[in-house]
Amino acid sequence: MTRRLAGHSVGPIGLGCMSFGGIYGATDEKESFACMQAALDLGVTHWDVAEIYGGGVSETVIGRFLDATGAQITLATKAGIYTQPTRHFSNAASDLRRSLEGSLTRLGRDKVELFYIHRREHSRPVEEVMEILAGFLDEGLIGGIGFSEISPATLRRAAAVGPVAAVQSEYSLWTRQPELGMIQACTEVGAAFVAFSPLGRGMLSDHFQGRENFPEGDFRSGQPRFQDPNYQANLAAIEGFKGFCAEKGWSASTVALAWLLAQGDHVIPIPGTRTAAHLTELAGATEIVLEAEELAEIERLLPAGFAHGARYAEAQWAAVEIYG
Repeated sequence: MTRRLAGHSVGPIGLGCMSFGGIYGATDEKESFACMQAALDLGVTHWDVAEIYGGGVSETVIGRFLDATGAQITLATKAGIYTQPTRHFSNAASDLRRSLEGSLTRLGRDKVELFYIHRREHSRPVEEVMEILAGFLDEGLIGGIGFSEISPATLRRAAAVGPVAAVQSEYSLWTRQPELGMIQACTEVGAAFVAFSPLGRGMLSDHFQGRENFPEGDFRSGQPRFQDPNYQANLAAIEGFKGFCAEKGWSASTVALAWLLAQGDHVIPIPGTRTAAHLTELAGATEIVLEAEELAEIERLLPAGFAHGARYAEAQWAAVEIYG
């Protein structure tokens, strides 16, 4: 039950590594190492990270683990978001090269299997960016080209220049925008669709501890879906779904992932976690095959567009391509 990503066969569920950098609260290297070892043991062979996650901390932790274990994985990283002197986006060749070389150093690699443009610099034609990335391919620094949070139209423009291995966007039961053309466009051009935040930033998990337990500085706090009255409405809406899962003897998070896997053979969710126990639970999603009536009941409980509030705060929409 494998899926294809950048020419590699990977497990149907990947591992989002943002939390290794402390984005969702304090973590330590021992805990992160245990999570990565569990990933190997479970056949979770596609790991996704980015330069900006913890300012390089997530990449550094992964690099130390790979050096210590010699593990063979399909590794993806991203660049294009910068915080100095202020937050901005650049797809200039010099910036992307500096980011890629820095990532390779931190990861202890001479190549990554997949390299994403984390956010597009909209003033720069995507065709120009593709030529830059094709150069990295020719140099053997990357194995495939990816883009994050772009539109179907941009994907088609990029694919007209050269192969795009993957597109990454938020996709879950509470964020269904990719169904308005991106899932279809990926099929059309032969790209994988990598779904980040597949558990609704924790809301679709039985382990969600509530907004009141967010650590200080948690970026979810400013998102409209986690602010009242939207937050209370979303909790109420998701309660029925969790009840359905419990009646079936499944955890809510595994059903949410199984639902994504049912949306297409090219869809690869990358739930983020920093604990081995949680990852072990999530990997169980591959054992659930949702029947037509179960998919229909999930759709009844959580219809497309059910979520109250926007998925990003106003400032977080910068460089995200909106379509539909």
